[in-house]
Amino acid sequence: MAEMAHILVIDDDARLRELLRRFLEESGYMVTDVENALQARAYMDSTQFDLLVIDVMMPGETGIEFLQSLRKDNAVPALFLTALSETENRIDGLSIGADDYISKPFEPRELILRIKNILDRSAFSSIRTAEVKFGAFCYQPESKILTEQGRRVHITTAEQELLDCFALHPNQTLSRDDISQMLGGRMNGRSIDVAVARLRSKLERDPRYPVLLQTIRGAGWQLTTNS
Repeated sequence: MAEMAHILVIDDDARLRELLRRFLEESGYMVTDVENALQARAYMDSTQFDLLVIDVMMPGETGIEFLQSLRKDNAVPALFLTALSETENRIDGLSIGADDYISKPFEPRELILRIKNILDRSAFSSIRTAEVKFGAFCYQPESKILTEQGRRVHITTAEQELLDCFALHPNQTLSRDDISQMLGGRMNGRSIDVAVARLRSKLERDPRYPVLLQTIRGAGWQLTTNS
């Protein structure tokens, strides 16, 4: 829930950190703010955060370098906040494990909505579906955790929601319309195709020839489980 979420803001601009703190606290979040990656690591050694808001262009270790290092053993959701708005910059951020990316200057209400979307556990949060095993992977819908041979794999909010759908219907074919309806319209059309492709890149040995998350021609996709 928003009022329980603790957000860590990492930005070298003191004025912007103060603005972010005000926006976020007015929206019911707990906020800690630091000016660089080194301070962020110090706080993260003793505090568990629900979301990181990270500036990309920081002195010393950049936001990209920080998150790339963090993703080796930490799956905390992260949103990049940066003046870099080119498509390549967005792709770089998302490819190393960011859950979202918003450019400066930003509209505060949009930022809050994006944060809520990342933190949202969706309608599936109350569903106690048993863990689902497929190949070397295990997904736990209640905790939203995906592991491969016991090692945690970072997945974005969109990928979690997609796995929730397949976990509820293992070994069944789901169409785009099925998935969109199950997610209340939060994903549809092309966004579902992109989420499937990204999820495959993490699950399949060769995404061109999927074994676990298969395409059922003309119908949709099917997650093939071990049961």
